[in-house]
Amino acid sequence: MSALTDLDIAGALAGLAQRQFSAVELAQAHLAAMAKARALNAFIVETPELALAQAAESDKRRLAGRALGALDGLPLAIKDLFCTEGVQTTAASNILKGFVPPYESTVSANLKRAGAVFVGKTNLDEFAMGSSNITSAFGPAKNPWGPPMGRVGNKELVPGGSSGGSAAAVAAGLALGATGTDTGGSIRQPASFCGIVGLKPTYGRCSRFGIVAFASSLDQAGPMTRTVKDAALMLSAMAGHDPRDSTSANVPCPDFAQAVDRPVKGLRVGIPKEYRLDGMPAEIDALWRKAEDWFRAQGCEVVEVSLPHTRYALPTYYIVAPAEASSNLARYDGVRFGLRVPGETLDDMYMNTRAAGFGAEVRRRILIGTYVLSAGYYDAYYLKAQQVRTLIARDFRAAFEDVDAILAPTAPSPAFALGEKMDDPVAMYLNDVFTVPASLAGLPAISVPAGLSANGLPLGLQVIGRAFDEETVLRAGAAIERASAFDARPSQVGRR
Repeated sequence: MSALTDLDIAGALAGLAQRQFSAVELAQAHLAAMAKARALNAFIVETPELALAQAAESDKRRLAGRALGALDGLPLAIKDLFCTEGVQTTAASNILKGFVPPYESTVSANLKRAGAVFVGKTNLDEFAMGSSNITSAFGPAKNPWGPPMGRVGNKELVPGGSSGGSAAAVAAGLALGATGTDTGGSIRQPASFCGIVGLKPTYGRCSRFGIVAFASSLDQAGPMTRTVKDAALMLSAMAGHDPRDSTSANVPCPDFAQAVDRPVKGLRVGIPKEYRLDGMPAEIDALWRKAEDWFRAQGCEVVEVSLPHTRYALPTYYIVAPAEASSNLARYDGVRFGLRVPGETLDDMYMNTRAAGFGAEVRRRILIGTYVLSAGYYDAYYLKAQQVRTLIARDFRAAFEDVDAILAPTAPSPAFALGEKMDDPVAMYLNDVFTVPASLAGLPAISVPAGLSANGLPLGLQVIGRAFDEETVLRAGAAIERASAFDARPSQVGRR
């Protein structure tokens, strides 16, 4: 039997069912791995007592023949953007340091009901604003690829963002899976950087209740795992209609895990011509073309499609998202939540609190958002961006009249060095160039590791599907997984 931290969710479930090990032993193995890998800074809060108690309850249920479901007894990590009852939730910000929610987010509550064991809260970019996990008030999480942990040569690597802590934890074997949130690529890009699977479901598939808001019309929770099958198993537990979230979709949730095993023969796969950017690294373009051949070999028809408004997606996103962020973060004023820094007047208290509580990137986006929503500029920027967003969604609808899924790279590069691009926010924002369009259109998309770069770092490919057609996205993702046979792991877990 492999080391317990080498298992995927499906393998761990089989081992628990055959009583090869207990849920407590599984939790202890992952807690020990977490203790050894603290240099990654993947967790803001570790919850070993909670995990062992939940694992013990799981073992009792299994012995009594009352296992709760597909995740019973499995150690998972929760992004520190989900409110968890009785466990500190910070959104990686000083302004919420020490905040202990009195309630549970719907997604984490759903996972609890499925029997999951929570090992801790993972690091992220502050309020999920970033593509590298370097804006966390608790220090950056590090990518476990390269010897020693988080380094190639003398350079430490970013795990991507904002769900970088979740990606690093799963890649390093500290949890069997983790929750992430994706606003413009925050699940898919770190999944690509860390060599794991990341699935952004359709907007509305998973409840946003209890998730600290960044951009309300874009935020969506999703699973981060080592295999496509595991992503399907986690999504089944996370998804579902929630009357407490007005944007939660009241649509049936199919058995996503069954979809993974269906063949893709007969699918039409689209290649968006506008995604072939000038200056795209040759190794990423080559991997993308190789994937076209993988789909043809499995009986798919690969055709070119056009998404003509793609070029406007990134600027549109960086108007819509900061605008919504500036509105959502107005609630952190020192009166109702978290940090309060006194001042001589009420206005002084507001300014002192927000200046001390928010980091530079969050302040930048609040200023951008306030500007584009201000009188005289609302029509010129925010309203125009929403109109362009409609055109981007229309492009996808037209493309999906001809194809079943769209294939593209996940990110324009492998993981980069910690500190790189820090002085150039525009270069940092370009990390999301392939992921933002699907977010603006609210479509499901998955990143699957498919190869290694010339310097031995993972590269992901992305499949985008129709709204609420996660089944096809998972089928196509599994096809990439089969064809690529990607089994590389960070050297620290001994499987590179």
